[in-house]
Amino acid sequence: MKRSFKHIVILALASALAAVFSAGCGTVRGFGRDVGTVGEGIQKSTR
Repeated sequence: MKRSFKHIVILALASALAAVFSAGCGTVRGFGRDVGTVGEGIQKSTR
């Protein structure tokens, strides 16, 4: 099976993103906290 370079790059980036998200917040609650923190930062920057 021959894969194009673009397909391999997309697969590598998707894998890297999945690894970062799973390492950064191990639970759904952790993900919610991360999103909340980002939202607070955006609100502070617009004041």
